Amino acid sequence: MVKWGKGILAGLLLATALQLPASADSLPDTRVRVAMYLDMGTTYRSTIPAVTLKADSAWKVSPQNGWDAWANLAAGESVRFSVDGYKVKALQSSDWNVVSAAAKKLQNTTDRPVVFALDQPAGTVYQIFTGPYASVDEANKAASRVESSISSQLGGQKPVAKGSNYYSVGTFGSQGEAESLRQSLTSQGIDAVAVLTGPQQYAVWTGGATSEAELTLTKGQLDQVGGNLQITVVNNTDPALILHRDVTLNLTTPSAVSHYELSGNGAKFMISGNGDMITQVVERSARKYRGEFEVSSVNGQLALVNELPLEQYLYSVVAAEVPSSWPKESLKAQAVAARSYALYNAGINKFKVAGLVDTTLSQKYNGVDNEVASVIQAVDSTAGEVIKSNGKVVEGIFSSNSGGVTADSSEVWNSINSTFTSVSSDEDKVAQSSLKSWYYVLLSNGTTGYVREDNVVLSGSNTSAGLSKLTVTSSAVNVRPLPLIQSDVNPVAKINPGDQVIALAKVDESSSYAWIRGPFTSDQLLKSLKGKVSPDAPSPIINLEVSQRGPSGRVTEVKANGQVLGVKNPDSLRSALNGLPSTLFDIVATGRYTVQGAGDITTTGTATTATTVLSASGSKTWSGGNMVVMDGSGTARVVDQNNQFMFVGKGYGHGIGMSQWGAKGMADAGYDYLQILQHYYQNVTITKD
Repeated sequence: MVKWGKGILAGLLLATALQLPASADSLPDTRVRVAMYLDMGTTYRSTIPAVTLKADSAWKVSPQNGWDAWANLAAGESVRFSVDGYKVKALQSSDWNVVSAAAKKLQNTTDRPVVFALDQPAGTVYQIFTGPYASVDEANKAASRVESSISSQLGGQKPVAKGSNYYSVGTFGSQGEAESLRQSLTSQGIDAVAVLTGPQQYAVWTGGATSEAELTLTKGQLDQVGGNLQITVVNNTDPALILHRDVTLNLTTPSAVSHYELSGNGAKFMISGNGDMITQVVERSARKYRGEFEVSSVNGQLALVNELPLEQYLYSVVAAEVPSSWPKESLKAQAVAARSYALYNAGINKFKVAGLVDTTLSQKYNGVDNEVASVIQAVDSTAGEVIKSNGKVVEGIFSSNSGGVTADSSEVWNSINSTFTSVSSDEDKVAQSSLKSWYYVLLSNGTTGYVREDNVVLSGSNTSAGLSKLTVTSSAVNVRPLPLIQSDVNPVAKINPGDQVIALAKVDESSSYAWIRGPFTSDQLLKSLKGKVSPDAPSPIINLEVSQRGPSGRVTEVKANGQVLGVKNPDSLRSALNGLPSTLFDIVATGRYTVQGAGDITTTGTATTATTVLSASGSKTWSGGNMVVMDGSGTARVVDQNNQFMFVGKGYGHGIGMSQWGAKGMADAGYDYLQILQHYYQNVTITKD
């Protein structure tokens, strides 16, 4: 018979030892820090040249360690922020059409532009900058790329690397005075900027050199200006805000907004207002957030951190992680797990300047637009409750769907953690309850694919091999490569009413519970495996097999042509093998089959012209092309000469800890949130902290 894969291991029984939460008279005003933009290398990287904020009430900008506002901003005012560093001055021109065209070209490259407008006595001049970059070498390389990207707009100019070494040439008590000197210097061909150095304290800086040595070369220009310039080298450890008028947001018609470029090694500025202030982050899909924001420079890139009360953070997280229409006990379980996860990672300051990020690398966090009454009630009703083991908060890890059984920690991390042992999660099946089944079909031209059950009916006749025939009932039915609708993937064929196809199998729609991926060719797998396994995978891949499984049945080792695909940890196999939903899978080689004969003797073969096997037409001799093989129960599949690899699996995510769909199923079955949590997390108590 054809082997489709091993069955899923049976789970463990539901834990029954439950503990009620301890009472508490009051809860601490715990706050969390969530990074939205941050460059931590391989740990986390989300970068942007500048970010646009807009608050719904009056707000201010002040140093992290200072009380006085450096800038007071109006409600509804859009303001941009960036950080000074190595960058490229790409172009300067008074011709808006030239500048706009160049900026639009750069937007489609890795060197994303920021466009500034400079008021001059003779009219407005525009400057394009790209960056920041990690080093002067990177900036010089970027200058060459930028020159190539916008060569037709440069008009003889040459992009150059710039840095954060400056001369200060005067200090003033008003921005108008500083702006007057800035205009005078710029009109004489000297790069100059007005700078905010404290509350109502302004300066004019010139230079922007990549090194102190390069800065001294510009001194001659200043000496020629004459006048009473107070020339001093800027201390690059002092916090400052370089002032710009930014026109990047509308490249059709320039409309300037204020732009503050943060300068000073280690400097941090806070954006704050009243306690109920809501701030929109335009580049984060225009989402709105509670709390305050911190702007700083980390590894030469802009870092934006949202700081807010933990419980308000959870209002958004729980609603982003699970549907707000789910049973209240599952929402409460999610709230406690998410709270525990946040506190654990805040305690270890996982991302150096923040304990969390706003993506699924931590927990989904989409701001106030996500908040709904059912979730707020779930968070408030469990306020302060956390999962603890041995008196310490447990990292409340969870995944979307564990596919019927949760993962053991050893299957994900290569380490043992008694909180995260494999348990049954039969309720995960609820994810399939509203989905249609699909038929795996064979068309008359030999093409195979999947059609949804509501587009065909059984015709009442069979092939000579006993396979059912289906008649198409809908117009222009897409035959899909996988049993799910993928708007971005072309169908393999279209069929119409009256057409007949052969049903090879009936399967569940691919979902978070059960799924099919592939088929993948050797070349596709080799491309995905590149740089993710050690040593490199053998080429070409002729045979791919599961060689080791963990306690839950998840794959912990895979061999290609007999060679182990070495990965950092077992869960890394998901990414290495073309982004599989989970490691709870079997591998089906489309060019191999197993036939069971008398006495339980099995024969394994490959699709070659010498193969003899039962086919859909009843013939026992295969003469090339696709071949249909069946097992004793009548289940059939296609074997082809171009051997590829299908992955048939269950679950979505790493599978550690609480299964979100499983929690939903348990709540549907009448379990409360404490029972749910103590089923998925072992040897723990739920207490108010």
